[in-house]
Amino acid sequence: MNQDPGQPADQGNREARPTSFYEQMGGADTMKALVEAFYPKVVEHPLLAPLFPENILPVMKKQEMFLTQYFGGPQLYTMQMGHPRMRARHLPFAITPKRAEAWIGCMQQAMEEVIEDEMLRQQMMERLAMTAFFFVNTDEGEVEY
Repeated sequence: MNQDPGQPADQGNREARPTSFYEQMGGADTMKALVEAFYPKVVEHPLLAPLFPENILPVMKKQEMFLTQYFGGPQLYTMQMGHPRMRARHLPFAITPKRAEAWIGCMQQAMEEVIEDEMLRQQMMERLAMTAFFFVNTDEGEVEY
């Protein structure tokens, strides 16, 4: 087989590797911007703010590490915190369906500010919505807002 001199020898034999959501969104800088756009909305939201500490910076760092890993980037969260066990880590908090919806709404707004690609945002939000509702551990009637 004749090889195009301008093409590396193995390029014709490789299929393109699919890129992760993390790569598609722009990597570390975009993830940091997303988390920085998200948390001001969370701490201002009447249903979500009571769940978070006054010093939100450590939460933001953990979220950045987790979302990086969750969307196909480096395994930062696991390397620093161990296995994510996200449902177990959220059990101490009364997470209701309304709170899950509020979290999703804040993330949707942050994504619209930071990620230009509408299809990518939609795909990422579909994945996050499943996760948010997986964390629901309390019925609405059990919580006074």
